[in-house]
Amino acid sequence: MSSKIVLLKSNIHNLTMAETLALIETAILQKKQLHHVVVNAGKLVAMQNDDELRKSVNSADIINADGQAVVWASKLLDRPLKERVAGIDLMQEVVAMAHQKNFKIFLFGAREEVVSKVSQKYTSSYGPNLIAGYRNGYFDASDESEIAREISESGANILFVAISSPIKENFLFRHRELLKNVNFIMGVGGSFDVIAGVTKRAPLWMQKVGMEWFYRFMQEPRRMWKRYLFGNSKFMLLVMREWWGDKVRR
Repeated sequence: MSSKIVLLKSNIHNLTMAETLALIETAILQKKQLHHVVVNAGKLVAMQNDDELRKSVNSADIINADGQAVVWASKLLDRPLKERVAGIDLMQEVVAMAHQKNFKIFLFGAREEVVSKVSQKYTSSYGPNLIAGYRNGYFDASDESEIAREISESGANILFVAISSPIKENFLFRHRELLKNVNFIMGVGGSFDVIAGVTKRAPLWMQKVGMEWFYRFMQEPRRMWKRYLFGNSKFMLLVMREWWGDKVRR
């Protein structure tokens, strides 16, 4: 595994997209398990006061920087990350790899109509052998063990979980042992909605300048305004506080 940095109480591996994909392929071929998670500004803010989420994230085998703001913060704090590895981009690359290498995937999360559409799209693009199974993301806590067992017994090499934080991270952490037959486990947030066409992704230029959050906000202002207004402001405050602390220590 490559070197890692610590930023706002989170470990983050200093990996490129290509390096991340190479680690994933090796783990699957060697029948090992990699638990993957991404962090963005919102998740780093949530981790400050959520001990269970922080433990779940930091226990992952690969932690990528999903948000451009995280990469900028790493450079400001003199712990520069090589690049952003966006979760949805990594997911699409892993799906293509699965097709090429005859791996199977399981889709878990989102609404039934969304996850079923993602399954249909991938089956249309890559053929029926890609999908080991799928399930929506609505369940009671009492169902968790049964769901984990269903996924484990599906024959999937790869599990994508499209459930919001911290439910996603905590589910994967709690049922890690039950999911031991799955080689690569990845939380993908709202990626299923994008792939199914329910929401649109920002243009590439907005992704590059770190304005993807604003594009998302414009699509769902009533639901997103509080998350981005308070979350982004708190993230900037936390980064500046850490920058000042580093300066004082030096």
